[in-house]
Amino acid sequence: MRKASIRDLHIRTSELVRDAADGAVIVIERRGEPLAELRPLSRMRRKIGFPDMSRFWNEFPQVPSDSTQFMEEDRER
Repeated sequence: MRKASIRDLHIRTSELVRDAADGAVIVIERRGEPLAELRPLSRMRRKIGFPDMSRFWNEFPQVPSDSTQFMEEDRER
């Protein structure tokens, strides 16, 4: 387990994130006190994506007009 200060995190964010993605656990400290851990996600969590929202959106009524027209009319008021 590595340690990094907040300043290190600010300066070397890309490097620390890359190391965490490769399996390292990095403890972020402020004035020597641990605040947070930067660690890799488990393989299972990496595979979890966003839910399929198509069914949700398909329940909304279809509007035959283009929203651009409504926005232009609203701006002209």
